This record gives sequence, C-alpha cells and structure tokens, in this order.
Amino acid sequence: MADRLVYGTISTKEAMMLEETYGAHNYQPLPVVLAKGQGVKVWDPEGNEYYDFLSAYSAVNQGHCHPKIINALVEQAKILTLTSRAFFNNKLGEYEKFITEYFGYEMVLPMNTGAEAVETAMKLSRKWGYEKKGIPQNEAILVFAEQNFHGRTIAAVSASTDPVAYNGFGPFLPGIEKIPYNNTKALEKILAKKGDKVAAFIVEPIQGEAGVFVPDKGYLKKCFAICKEYNVLFVADEIQTGIARTGRLLACDWEGVHPDILILGKAISGGVLPVSVVFSSREIMMVIKPGEHGSTFGGFPLACTVAKAALEIVRDEKLTERAEKLGKIFRTELAKIDSPLIEKIRGKGLLNAIVIKPANGVQAWDVCVKLKENGLLAKPTHDHIIRFAPPLVITEKQLMECIGIIKKTFLELN
Repeated sequence: MADRLVYGTISTKEAMMLEETYGAHNYQPLPVVLAKGQGVKVWDPEGNEYYDFLSAYSAVNQGHCHPKIINALVEQAKILTLTSRAFFNNKLGEYEKFITEYFGYEMVLPMNTGAEAVETAMKLSRKWGYEKKGIPQNEAILVFAEQNFHGRTIAAVSASTDPVAYNGFGPFLPGIEKIPYNNTKALEKILAKKGDKVAAFIVEPIQGEAGVFVPDKGYLKKCFAICKEYNVLFVADEIQTGIARTGRLLACDWEGVHPDILILGKAISGGVLPVSVVFSSREIMMVIKPGEHGSTFGGFPLACTVAKAALEIVRDEKLTERAEKLGKIFRTELAKIDSPLIEKIRGKGLLNAIVIKPANGVQAWDVCVKLKENGLLAKPTHDHIIRFAPPLVITEKQLMECIGIIKKTFLELN
C-alpha cells in the first residue's frame, strides 16, 4: 500500500482509528477505507483502486457518483432542499406521478430509509386489516418468512429469526407470525388456521441478507394466489432486489406477480440520498388519513429530483437487461473455479453469492480480505456466504476482469 495521501485529508489508519474511538461499534467493516468512488470503482485515501462488488448493499446500482444524478442533486440543492410536508412543493407531485407510472401503481407514500418503508408497510397493512377486512381492533396478524431481513427497528427485529438481530432488544411487537421461507404449504396452513385475522404476508422475493437465497420457481406466484384466497395482502420487500438488480425491474416480475404493497429503497436514489417508497392501490393507501403517518424528510424536493434522475438512468441505460445478461456470464464463470472452498453458487441477475465451505482454517471473511488485497471488495453475510453485487453499470470487460480476480483469489487460498 502506498503511504502518500491521494484523496481526502486523513489516512486509512487515521480513519479507522477515529471510527473505532468515536463511533458506535455496530458494524464490523472490512479493513479498507473508501475515499472516492466513480462508476464501478472505489479508491482508498492512498489511491489504491478496488472494484466495488457490494454496491452499498445494492444502493449504488447506477454506479458511484453518476454524473446525471450528481448534476440533478447540485442544481436542485441551489434552489430548494426541504419544505417538510406542512406545505406543498413543486417537485413532489411530479415525482409521485413519474414513479407510480414507472412501477405501475396508483399511489405512493414517500419515506427515507428502507427500515422506515418497511415500518410504513406494516402500519398500512394493519390499518387496511381493521378498516377494510374487518379484523377486530388490536388483533391483526402479520406473517413473515423466517431468515428475513427487513431492517433494524423494533418492529423489524420482532419479525426476525436471527438472534444477532433481536437478542437484547425485547420485548417484541405482538401480532407477528413466522413461517419457513420457500414453503407455500406453511403459508396455506397458517392462513387456513388464522387467516381471518391476518392482514398481510410480508416477504422478500429473494432473501439477500440471508445469503441470496433464491426460492423455487413459482413460489411467489403461489403465495400471491394463497393470499388472494384468504383476503390477505401480499407485501413484497424489494429494497435490495428491486430496481433492475435481478435482471428484471422487480424480482416479482420474474413470476408476473404485482404485489398489493411494494416496498422499495436503496437504488431509488442511486446511493446519493436515503430515499424509500411504499406503493399500493388507491383503495389500500387511502386508509391512511392526514396526521396518521409521515416524515419531515419524506418526499423532500432534493430527494424527488435525485430519485427521478436515478430511475431514468435505469431505464435509459437498460440496466435491467445488462443485469440479466452479465449475471448469467458471472455464474457460468464462477462455476468453472476449482476450489474446495466453494460449496454452492446461486443468484439471479447481478445479485449472486458463493456459499463457502471452510477448509484449512479459511473462512468467508478470509476470502474477502484476500479479495480486497487483490483489488475487489465484497462482504460476508452469515459468516459462510459471500455476496457479489457490483453496480449494474459494469461492462462485460470489467466483469471478466473481476471474475479473474475472484478465480485468482480462490486458487491462492486452495
């Protein structure tokens, strides 16, 4: 590593020390400091270059610092940034029309973070359950899939089956039931038993944090049909899988499923601002009345402008098609790597994972550290799985270079 400072005002060592000293220890980052990003690449303070294969958990689908998004941000920031929802602003309505037509919904409720959007969908589902379905007050049930990841709020961890997420944070939210993922019989069973009080089934089309767990073909379609049979809302959390990541605009599109409620975040802003949304029909959305839910920043002018530019990039640069094509190449090439460390390769589009079988003391973390030394950044999830999710603007040439780095790394660790 070069010692000379190239980007920023502090070194890698200083940046790590400052975070360790003054910041809460709620993350365990890979030992690398990022000071600059452009497209699919990032650089540390000393100028060392890396391919980003995490994309901020799929928030940077459009690549780092895409000029169209940055220009939109800068120009709007000169005019108006925040109004709160106490007043109308001249960007929100335009954005709401654009984004509802873009994803094929009647109405949208704008929020900021993914966790806020999940919380919003949970509240909306409960309210619909009471007002439209006729569930007795305070008896609504929300059904979740095991091994989910919907955020870190008390509501989200109440639905979690991961002890790391929920240990030490109880008591938990009542009215939540958990069933096995990728198991339509389990959904049918619980709805047959408690369906009259179930407001919604909330599910990730592909479980990202669980290790890019892709369900069986037909799972989503069957779940949707079961929900319709019992008058239960089908709610899709596509915060990580949506916006072209899997080779479709939405992962649900692979099975032609149009969720009753759709949750999106992350790549809506191309990694520039926290922007999230909850979509639904007019009938469902209108159960929320003025004063019952909101956010000071939700739908602020700067976010609306940035999000519109970010989504135009996905459409105009055909990132959906690129994700599907390059994802197939990526999985095909990874399958050629001869390593005892590789137990399984899975994924869809450019959301992929390698399941690591520890050997000779080498674990997923060690693989990621070696990848970093070779110029590619990825991060383990659940200790034994490495998720690979580069920005969707990556070219085939760049992808092949990255596949070479991954192959080289595994062969060095054999």
